[in-house]
Amino acid sequence: MKYHIWTIGCQMNSSDSLRVAAALEARGYEPTEDLRQADVVVLNTCVVRQSAEDRASGFLWSLKPLKERRPSLVIALMGCMVGVRGNGRLRERFPHVDVLMPPGDVQPLLIYLDQRLPEERIERCGGDDTPVLPDSLYGQLVSVPVPVVLGCNLVCSYCVIPSRRGRERSRNLEVILSEVEALAQSGVREVVLLGQIVDRYGYDLGAEAPRLPDLLAAVSEVEGIARVRFLTSHPNYFDDRLIEAVRTLPKVCEHIEVPIQAGDDVILQRMRRSYSVDDYRRLIERIRARVPECSIATDVIVGFPGETEQQFQNTLRVLAELEMDVCHVAMYSPRPGTLAATTMVDDVPPEEKKRRLDAVNALQEEIAARINHRLLGQRVEILVEGQQKGKWKGRTRTNKLVFFSDDSGRDWHGELVEVVITWTGPWSMQAELATGHSSEAS
Repeated sequence: MKYHIWTIGCQMNSSDSLRVAAALEARGYEPTEDLRQADVVVLNTCVVRQSAEDRASGFLWSLKPLKERRPSLVIALMGCMVGVRGNGRLRERFPHVDVLMPPGDVQPLLIYLDQRLPEERIERCGGDDTPVLPDSLYGQLVSVPVPVVLGCNLVCSYCVIPSRRGRERSRNLEVILSEVEALAQSGVREVVLLGQIVDRYGYDLGAEAPRLPDLLAAVSEVEGIARVRFLTSHPNYFDDRLIEAVRTLPKVCEHIEVPIQAGDDVILQRMRRSYSVDDYRRLIERIRARVPECSIATDVIVGFPGETEQQFQNTLRVLAELEMDVCHVAMYSPRPGTLAATTMVDDVPPEEKKRRLDAVNALQEEIAARINHRLLGQRVEILVEGQQKGKWKGRTRTNKLVFFSDDSGRDWHGELVEVVITWTGPWSMQAELATGHSSEAS
């Protein structure tokens, strides 16, 4: 029996897919990249953008002929396309789908398989009891995402996530530590702590509950874990304690993802982001004052309803001023049920949205190229993740992608390696092994 999982979207979806794979392999299924050989196909979907939902729908329709030829094929639809409250219309729209699975919930698929194949029933595992990694990936993954806070209580006017992933729920610290320890034992060297708003970890558990800085400190104590990252943060909750944790905890990487979304106060108000451009600017100043070597990534949405050319230029000016290491930019697309979709007119033409997206990307390419060029000739440490086109690749603590060659035949997978940067570009860098480099085996 074989399974195939198709995943798009955020790292939360990647983590959910790992759990599905682990649960299936615990039942004796084996992974396959060939859909034609699969007995179970799982689509883990994203609907943050219309383009992502369109991709999922297209892929789902492409499975219908395969289902008609092989009625025994089990097709499961998972993730934000289903949502925490379910979506009955999906049954009518995609009658060839057998199972609907809310984000992160393996149980509907396992129960269906039990009912369909009772002779293969084994003890089910789900929720926090689900294996962390599938057996097929033990010893292969260097960096793994770990959800720490699920859902979201904020209601940004453009965002569908609260309705699809539910209310904010922080996971128990001891359960998270147990997962991280299991990952370390499987050879994982880096964990990425995830949340829609990760710096709100613990807020729903009471005033005395641990917060993200406490969790970072606890995870840093896990033997075998070399690096700890976290994302995505919200400007309103990135407090001085968290900055201090990044500054003082040796395993916590100096890389922060904190979206601005727009560089104009009127647009931020319409987005219901509850901070101003100056608030965001002061946060970046505080971070850089206390962690000067820190890299910072941000998100921007262009073409939000009512965004004028002047307001867009304000965003460009803020990005040029702050010079972020990375800027993830997306064109606004209305999502059903959101405040923006129901009360605002999507009045920026598609071609204008694309022009603005291209302008942000062009500016960011210049900024990133300039920032990365400062590393030319510098000695940096990277955590090697694997090989690509004959070269080893890894990331610096500040999340810069670095490639290097080595003809010695040594397996660098999962090691911390010091290299010297020999070429820089906006998106990646080339390097050579440093003389007398240090490394730490798994």
